Amino acid sequence: MSADSEIDIKEAFQRAQKGHNNKAKLVASLNSRYNKLEDKTLFHEEFVHYLKYAMIVYKREPAVENVIEFVVRFATSFQPPPKTEEEEEKEEEEEEEEDAEDDHPFLSFIFNFLLESHKANSHAVRFRVCQLINKLLGSMAENAQIDDDLFDRIHQAMLVRVTDKFPNVRIQAALAMTRLQQPKDPDCPTINAYMLILDNDTNAEVRRAVLSCIAMSPRTLPKVLKRTRDIKENVRKLAYQVLADKVHIKALTIAQRVSLLQQGLHDTSEAVREVVCSRMLQSWMLRLDGNVIELLHRLDVENCAQTALDTLKAIFKGTPTEELLQNRVQLDNRKLIPVDSLSCENVLYWRALYEFIKAKGEDGDEILEQVLPDAAIYADYLYGYLKTVPLLSEEQRADFNQLELVMTKEFISQQLIHLIGCLDTNEEGGRKRVFAVLQEMLALPQTPSSLVSLLTEKLLTLVSDDHRRIQTVAELISDLREPINEDSQPVDENMSRRQQVQLAEVKVSILEAKQTLEDCITTQDFSRAAELKDAITELENRRNQIIQEIAESSQPADKETRTEKNDPETLLRCLTMFAELLKQMSLKTRIGPTISALMSSLVLPSIANAHPAVRNMAVLCLGTCTLHSKELAKTHMVLLLQIAQLDEVKIRICALRAIIDQLLLFGFQLLSDPAATQTGLPPQSPDRQEEDGPVAEKKGDVAEDTAQSILVMLSEFLDSEVSDLRTETAEGLAKLMYTGRISSAKMFSRLVLLWYNPVTEDDTRLRHCLGVFFQLYARESRVHQEVVEEGFLPTVRTLMNAPATSPLAEVDINNVVELLVELTRPSALIKASANTEEVCVHDYLAVRMCGEMLRDPTAPEVRLYAKTLSNLELSRDETVRKDLQVVKDRVCLCALEKMIYQLVNSREQAELLSASALQPLDVNADEVATDDPSKSTKRAKKGQRKVCTAKGGRKSSRRADDGENVPESVPVVRPSRRAKTAALEKTKLDLNPLINQEANVS
Repeated sequence: MSADSEIDIKEAFQRAQKGHNNKAKLVASLNSRYNKLEDKTLFHEEFVHYLKYAMIVYKREPAVENVIEFVVRFATSFQPPPKTEEEEEKEEEEEEEEDAEDDHPFLSFIFNFLLESHKANSHAVRFRVCQLINKLLGSMAENAQIDDDLFDRIHQAMLVRVTDKFPNVRIQAALAMTRLQQPKDPDCPTINAYMLILDNDTNAEVRRAVLSCIAMSPRTLPKVLKRTRDIKENVRKLAYQVLADKVHIKALTIAQRVSLLQQGLHDTSEAVREVVCSRMLQSWMLRLDGNVIELLHRLDVENCAQTALDTLKAIFKGTPTEELLQNRVQLDNRKLIPVDSLSCENVLYWRALYEFIKAKGEDGDEILEQVLPDAAIYADYLYGYLKTVPLLSEEQRADFNQLELVMTKEFISQQLIHLIGCLDTNEEGGRKRVFAVLQEMLALPQTPSSLVSLLTEKLLTLVSDDHRRIQTVAELISDLREPINEDSQPVDENMSRRQQVQLAEVKVSILEAKQTLEDCITTQDFSRAAELKDAITELENRRNQIIQEIAESSQPADKETRTEKNDPETLLRCLTMFAELLKQMSLKTRIGPTISALMSSLVLPSIANAHPAVRNMAVLCLGTCTLHSKELAKTHMVLLLQIAQLDEVKIRICALRAIIDQLLLFGFQLLSDPAATQTGLPPQSPDRQEEDGPVAEKKGDVAEDTAQSILVMLSEFLDSEVSDLRTETAEGLAKLMYTGRISSAKMFSRLVLLWYNPVTEDDTRLRHCLGVFFQLYARESRVHQEVVEEGFLPTVRTLMNAPATSPLAEVDINNVVELLVELTRPSALIKASANTEEVCVHDYLAVRMCGEMLRDPTAPEVRLYAKTLSNLELSRDETVRKDLQVVKDRVCLCALEKMIYQLVNSREQAELLSASALQPLDVNADEVATDDPSKSTKRAKKGQRKVCTAKGGRKSSRRADDGENVPESVPVVRPSRRAKTAALEKTKLDLNPLINQEANVS
């Protein structure tokens, strides 16, 4: 089958394997030969014959990939070139003319051959079939058409192949269906298959393939959004790329936008964070014409201010500083936003810009001077705006519009207060003015309660001395709780009239007495005159007294009085300021008379307040204050314990945090004082104490009973139906165990069971906290591993004996055992023990499991123990060797024999190494070591670690991620660069020998 100017099919396939050959010339030459043939059947058969040599190769060999590319080019070369718009319009006008090229016989023949081969037993053939269909459909023109029957056949075949056992087949099948999607069809089988793959396929590359080709629609968008939380970094990264390229920001809800930014900007992978910043955010900005304020309008900045700040900072990082200053919000000549123009978006942008520039340090100081207002001017600006925030009554709060307006003003006020941290307060006058404004705002009763904590924080940052801080807050609290009241008494008109009458009567009496006196002097009645003179003196004194009373009554005096306020709002304000003070104080600052007075007059009485918010803040203040004084902690420990058991959930959690903090700071020695132990906890049931009362480690002269009671209480909280209380308790116990305050195998077992319990499946915080704790705790020290080893059997027994109605019955016990084995692995320690003669923890664990197997060799858990023994890193085999005489189960014996073989082999290797250490160095040692591959394999396996199954996911599986049974890799001697090059040349596949061999045989 040769021609003068054309090459035959065999030669074309041979030359197509070489990457340097021009495939376009090969295609053109073979195409010319094909067009001259009248009978195409023989050509089709011979072409497919040589194609099969490439289709039986599964590995992505360069020669095979070149042949596949050549076949695709040749098959699609019979299609006409892409048409221009004018040609397409003319074709639409001439609907009678059909494109015969779309149904070219060779292309139809190739498709039929591939569809007949897609069910082949060989996974290589199935892979190549899907790959060819994918490339053929992808290489066809955008306006290409195929027969409806062929379309349906391809569709059905690829729907079968996307469920193939091998991931590479599934990937190519998924890619092949890209052009078969019908997004407008609510029942499109391709899209349904894609969504099923995204949710259920275990292979990350398959999920990535579907993400790259799935069409965006209201149905598929939630599935793509879900992949942004995929366990694999590459899948998350591609999901954000797809959203950036294919989804407009308006197609997402506010909640979806906020969620994408919140998760993407805080992703654990740097590559994912980079894609979010450089691709998705830039795509959104491009669609919004670069308007940052408009982007903030698309987010709910009032409820997700931190996410909006992170978004702005990510945008600022990729923007030149000069452009940042040009795009800043419009400021007036005072470098302030006019009050009438203030909005949630522009004030948040203002704050984010200043904080971003300030974070640059010295590089940003010059820029800040250009944009920052003077501190005193800004203080007056802030004071003026805060006074405009109205204080709503209960009736006004029922009006949603008024409530929304006040909430908006409070949010703007919060951002303006945050900006105080960017001001230059080194200048004395500006700092004093800011300090005075903050004091005045805190003293005003109409200041919103939501701003009190933030105002106090900014006020205390202006004061560096703790004692001055205490004095400042104490004065503010005194002014709030006991304000000065000026009582003014109104003028009594009746009393004033009576006084005027009395004054007139006295004046008349004086005149009469003086007249009588003159008469007595004239008549020389001197005794009578002397009496009248004394009477006149008394009357004048009386007159002067009345005149003074009239003067005092005509000008009423204002009296200053102090009345103590105990309403919930006032108490909450005072407690909030006190809590912020304690937060800013150094732990080294001792409790002085002022703090003690506030404790006795404000905090302790508020604990019994009827208002829950007041009680919660009082407990927070009490717990924080006890961290500054061990004596105070001893005194109030019992009170906090009672609150942790009897009050509302939120207050109980606050008290529990305080207890945990005290135990972390002071240890259980805190309980040895009589003040802390004279009042016992509520009695526990004997059964509960026996089951859940772990024994605390003795530290000094700790009151063991009280410590036991506290741990029993915490253990009961782990069984609470309130998820927040359960999570807080688990986190507290994890902290106590990690810091060494307690050491309890039973408590560790409880935490493991809680982590695996299906009841806590939706408690993300609990699962994350315990997952991190287990890894850090076990790797920290050998002592911690011994605690894990001691809790191994109690955990297994609890799971084995769990009733069918218990949620623990659903837990995969094999996964739990694998976790505990990995946690106790000696090679997992951060710092290995310096004592080489010390017995490893796995040896003790093996002895425990052997003891359980000896107790009842027919028990169902014996197989579990036997399987686990083969996964341990053991240093001796005497104990296990004796147990082989008792166990009769064949599966168990196989597992034990495997372990014994590993032990014996590892011992021989150790002896060989110790002996070789005494001999001269042998330059051929590597060659000798590689002669016996079994020994090198066993040696490698002994030190080999298996990745912990509980770190990334909960399912345990020994099959590879791609669905194939891949053998474990064995470390070998590293060859030289020349040997690598030679080996690589040998592994390159060449189809020519196979083709020539077949030709010789024929």
